[in-house]
Amino acid sequence: MHETLAGYVQRNEIPGLVALVARDDEVHVDALGTLTLDGAAPMRRDSIFRIASISKLITAAAAMILVEECRLRLDDSVEPWLPELANRRVLKSLASELDDTVPAHRAITVRDLLTSTMGFGSIMAPPDTYPIQKRIREDNIGGDGPKLQSEWPPTDEWLRRLGALPLLAHPGERWMYHVSLDVLGVLIARTAGQSLGTFLRERLFEPLGMTDTGFRVPRENADRLSDFYRWDPHTNALTLFERAATSTWLDEPPFESGGGGLVSTIDDYFTFCRVLLNHGRHGREQILSRASVALMTSDQVTPEQRAGAELFFGTHSSWGFGMAVDIRHTNLFTSPGRFGWTGGFGTIAYTDPAENLIGILFTQRLMDSPEPPKVFVDFWTLAYAAVE
Repeated sequence: MHETLAGYVQRNEIPGLVALVARDDEVHVDALGTLTLDGAAPMRRDSIFRIASISKLITAAAAMILVEECRLRLDDSVEPWLPELANRRVLKSLASELDDTVPAHRAITVRDLLTSTMGFGSIMAPPDTYPIQKRIREDNIGGDGPKLQSEWPPTDEWLRRLGALPLLAHPGERWMYHVSLDVLGVLIARTAGQSLGTFLRERLFEPLGMTDTGFRVPRENADRLSDFYRWDPHTNALTLFERAATSTWLDEPPFESGGGGLVSTIDDYFTFCRVLLNHGRHGREQILSRASVALMTSDQVTPEQRAGAELFFGTHSSWGFGMAVDIRHTNLFTSPGRFGWTGGFGTIAYTDPAENLIGILFTQRLMDSPEPPKVFVDFWTLAYAAVE
């Protein structure tokens, strides 16, 4: 694995990365390359990454804490906390004008947010193919590509803009990517009566010792944050997306994106994955109930709800609460019951209870599409090939 991953760095396809594979009591960590493409500072085990959509698992776990405390109920409407999303209307078709709508069949529920079936999300089509896409982009709703922290509107304004748009499908009808988990983050904040970041810190990060995870990087730790890049197909080389020294993650964000706004380190995220592998337990403390983890990590959407989302699921996976769940064995590493997700900023983390295995790979290169990059495939192939 070291040799294969090092090849990506040597070919300048990725400036640096940190990889972790753990099985039973054995943990292998490899930090390769540099924090910047043109610098000498080495990548370290405690380097800080923008983890993007693998934030979703953490947000789902936070919501389940509130469900266990009976402050939220899975099949309750979200409207008492999010009145901006009351009385939803739905586009007659994706190509419809924004006023060509019908009333939604029912209200959006907490379960809809956890399963990404609220009826709104990413549209996998070229930009501005449909009228709704233009408004999503103009309003900075999200789900249409990577965003820096500074590009979001303030939380209440973001929800007001979302509430002014029609849904793309009826609640519960279709799985659609991303936006549901951002809404879930707002729901958590309003239910708890505190910011999402504060709730996550008090209820998850501090109890778990995840000291480097949050929605911003303290300036005293800025030297551990990596620069961030994307691949330019015209020059066939990496181009800078955001420099660490001027990163928008060094400041308080106007919007705390539960769907993709966290930063973390490999060991912090490993700690969180172990909680899920251990059925919600951390040491002597039960962070989540065994029943909550079982729900989160099992298939919660139907084939009909997944229809049209094959780019995300292929034929081997489905969706639980805030994460993908493998349902078919189609590759060395797509083991039924394995759960986790990928982040568009070049991160991936999955846990396999059957093998007692956790794998995490953090890179600093934007994913070109929802399909996994070759470095992800090679990482997982080598991890599973090593299992005795």
